[in-house]
Amino acid sequence: MRHEASIWLLDAGAFTEQSLARFAGWLDDSERQRLGGFVRPARRRQYLAGRVLARQALGAILGLAPCDVRLLDRPGAAPILALPGCGEVGFSISHSGPWIGCAVSRTSRVGFDIEMIDVARDIDALADQIFDEDQRLWLASRPSQSRVRDFYRLWSEAEARFKLGVTPQSLFHLPHAELSVVLCAERELVRPPELLAANFVL
Repeated sequence: MRHEASIWLLDAGAFTEQSLARFAGWLDDSERQRLGGFVRPARRRQYLAGRVLARQALGAILGLAPCDVRLLDRPGAAPILALPGCGEVGFSISHSGPWIGCAVSRTSRVGFDIEMIDVARDIDALADQIFDEDQRLWLASRPSQSRVRDFYRLWSEAEARFKLGVTPQSLFHLPHAELSVVLCAERELVRPPELLAANFVL
C-alpha cells in the first residue's frame, strides 16, 4: 500500500465573526462545550479555526463534506475522528500565532507541528528549558545565519514526534516563509506531504 499525507494551512485572521458563528454549527457537543469555556476571543478563534480546518482536510481525503466529518473532543488529549471504517486515518492539528495547520493521511498516523519563527526570542534560554544536552550542543554548533531556523526546526520536530507517540518511519521538514513545519508518520510515505491552502468560503 502506498502511504501519503497532506498538510493544510490557514490564517485564522481570515475568519469573520459571521463565519465563526456559521462554522460553530459544525461542531460536536463536546467541542461546543470546550469552545464555550474559552474567555479570550483569540483563543476561541484559534480553536474553532483548527476544528474547521481539520474537517476540510479530513473531508478531502474521505470524500465527505466538511460539515459531515465528526470529531470528538477529549479533555487533555487530541480530538479523535468519530466515523465508522476510518481506523487507519490519521490527523494532527497545530497552531502558532495566527497560523493553523492540519496534517492528514488516509492510511497512517501522523504527528505534526508548526512554529512561527520569531527572531526576537531568546532561543538560548528556551533551548536550556526544552532540549537535552545533545540537542543543545548541536544547536550551539550551527552557523549564526541559520541558528534561529535550526532552533525552530528542532523544536517542531520534537513536538511532532511527541504527538505521533511512536518512532516515525517518515520525517519531513517543509519550507515556509514564516513557519517551521514538521510532519512525521508512523508509516513510510511515498513522497513528501503536499502543502495546501484552505479554500472554503469564509
